[in-house]
Amino acid sequence: MNAVVPKPQTFDCRQAFAEALIALARQDDRVVAVCNDSVGSSNLTAFQKEFPDRLINVGIAEQDMVGVGAGLANGGFIPFVCSASPFLTGRSLEQVKADCAYNGYHVVLCGMSPGLAYGELGPTHHSIEDLSWLRAISDLAVIVPADPEQTAEAVRWAYGYDKPSFLRISRFKVPDVSAGQSSPFSFGKANVVRQGRDVTLITTGILVTRALDAADDLAALGISARVINMSSIVPIDEAAIIAAARETGAIVTVEEAMVEGGLGAAVAQTVVRHHPVKMRMLGVPGFAPTGSTEFLLDHFGLSRAGIVAAVKDLKG
Repeated sequence: MNAVVPKPQTFDCRQAFAEALIALARQDDRVVAVCNDSVGSSNLTAFQKEFPDRLINVGIAEQDMVGVGAGLANGGFIPFVCSASPFLTGRSLEQVKADCAYNGYHVVLCGMSPGLAYGELGPTHHSIEDLSWLRAISDLAVIVPADPEQTAEAVRWAYGYDKPSFLRISRFKVPDVSAGQSSPFSFGKANVVRQGRDVTLITTGILVTRALDAADDLAALGISARVINMSSIVPIDEAAIIAAARETGAIVTVEEAMVEGGLGAAVAQTVVRHHPVKMRMLGVPGFAPTGSTEFLLDHFGLSRAGIVAAVKDLKG
């Protein structure tokens, strides 16, 4: 009789975000939160209860929200500006660019429930363009943590960064993929979470765990897959990408975002300049339909089986 393998425990990264933010606020009065009538969905309820005078709720006015955050930063505060990612980026892109990035203010933009997390609410709530938009803005760090431990580390890093940053905070529950890593998050550096010699899977956020699962299936087929967790999208770890291209000869990128302009594009730009190799880019090709997050990820091949199929196609 085959033993039943228990499913790994999964976690909501928003909880790790909230706990790290509250810990920072307890030690530094400059830490404040700004939101757009999203106290609950941004998981700021406990923060509001403990620091009622340090949470500013501007209502459903995202452009004002980012502007208020920039003003607070100019006044010496450290604002964490929290909103559902499609609205923080889509509605407020001008303020992110002009108020925060251009001025170099220490504003931490927190895109909550990004990607396909709001699946059943449809295309208006899918945040699949955010990486492409934000990569085009100069002097803005873009970070996509993969699990709660990495999320907490990224929050603490952003607090001390002293420049504008964007954190993509997932609500889709994921297992811990940082176990055994000496440093769960290091700005501008990738984490190689599995070694391999035949192909490299470069992924980020909630899809790291699916890439690891796919690597197990590929191993059973005799294909040794390296898996890289690229949590720092801007700046990106070019050294890790170049090493992967030289040492494995093939790269598949996997992201919960548009294939145009996001992680795959950043990797391709690096590869074409330094060491061209065959690539496949998995992501969302256009407007996504309405459906559960799980359904949508599978629909676009952002699954264990989809990643394996892309590698087999690439390797011929």
